[in-house]
Amino acid sequence: MATTLPARYAVFGHPIGHSLSPTIHRLFGGQCGIKLQYSAIDVPPESFADAVHRFLAEAHGANVSLPHKAAAFALADERSIAASRTGSANVLTRRPDGRLAAHNTDGAGLVRDLTTRQHCMLAGRRVLLLGAGGAARGIAWDLLDAGVAELTIANRTADTASALAAALGVSRARARRWNELAGLGSFDLIVHATSAGVLGQALQLPHSLVDPQTIGYDLSYGPGARGFLDWARAAGVAAACDGLGMLVEQAADAFALWHGQRPQADPVYAQLRAP
Repeated sequence: MATTLPARYAVFGHPIGHSLSPTIHRLFGGQCGIKLQYSAIDVPPESFADAVHRFLAEAHGANVSLPHKAAAFALADERSIAASRTGSANVLTRRPDGRLAAHNTDGAGLVRDLTTRQHCMLAGRRVLLLGAGGAARGIAWDLLDAGVAELTIANRTADTASALAAALGVSRARARRWNELAGLGSFDLIVHATSAGVLGQALQLPHSLVDPQTIGYDLSYGPGARGFLDWARAAGVAAACDGLGMLVEQAADAFALWHGQRPQADPVYAQLRAP
């Protein structure tokens, strides 16, 4: 996208010091021969809007992490279909006329990581989505678009799960109470989208959700994913995956929106995975 603004970018979150986004975008820039500045900005929710407006007055784009994705969506003057249906945004772009455009690349990033890197076929599969907050909303539509046969949404607050299932608007998506998990049988894919791991809370789930073909996937990466992945391995999943691949893939989509070329995600993923 043509712009006269400086090649400055940032990711906003709270907290954000753990973020790999600056490293990922610098590696993408090196691949594509694009010199850019990319920083991580920690800002509390009450200061988010002012901080973003100040930054984007002199910069081209920003990524948005938790807990600001809904606020980023609300700030925008125009919104992509992906952002509109989730009600959240992880990418903000300043148009040449000064308008803010919102997009959400999370769901596409998850599906690409699952299908190409984790070799998890989604069409016709039975999927359990644990959580119904912003992270879950950011991926639910894309899982349905990928052809899953059944998307069961379970959340500790049952009304939130019911609201997400209703918003999805298809019979393939249904809500279940957390205390009903033991009676649901096994799933082909279990996606963990609650904040339990990030908050260091214990995660207790029935092993009956798993069979030898089940894939467990946590949207977090690093220490935040450890609790779910430990449970998944103990339950006997075929594979337990964190969200690093999703992070790289959604970043590649954001990079393409800003620079008009999509970088290669695999080399960056491999570099981040290296010991």
